[in-house]
Amino acid sequence: MVEDVLTEAENKMNKTLEVLKRELASIRTGRASPALVERLQVEYYGVPTPLNQVATISAPEPRLLVIQPWEKGMIGTIEKAILKSDLGITPTNDGRVIRLAIPQPSQERRKELVKVARKKVEEEKVAIRNCRRDAVDALKELEKEKLISEDELKRAQEKLQKITDRHIEEAERIGASKEQEILEV
Repeated sequence: MVEDVLTEAENKMNKTLEVLKRELASIRTGRASPALVERLQVEYYGVPTPLNQVATISAPEPRLLVIQPWEKGMIGTIEKAILKSDLGITPTNDGRVIRLAIPQPSQERRKELVKVARKKVEEEKVAIRNCRRDAVDALKELEKEKLISEDELKRAQEKLQKITDRHIEEAERIGASKEQEILEV
């Protein structure tokens, strides 16, 4: 029972780290990455749809993204969505594909992006702590129902704290590497 609670908590924390990696991938650095735009919401027959579900996104060069809609009529809609987003990039199209030239961000913009990255890391650390809190509540419930002893509860909480610390360190490491990538000129 205790192992089940700890395993479930660890799985939730791992998923939180995956979310963090995806979130940080969408933050613009000097390099082109399809992750920058794939979650962008585009109006598709009146339904907001992620861009990666209506077009192919590729990065043929380090500073260029090419978006090829599956339907030619989507080009204008996709352009509007890109202009409305906070990317700060102006799209160009040739009637078949949309090209996004990724400019080198200014030093000021880099500092803003680092703040955004730190905020996302902090949000995920809070999510990890929430997983720990839920697991502690579950363990206390087991002890209250006399399914585990007080000593088992203490040992399980110590294990849980070690798991939590490890995941928080990993989140900080992921965040630090993203900061390094953003500040790289």
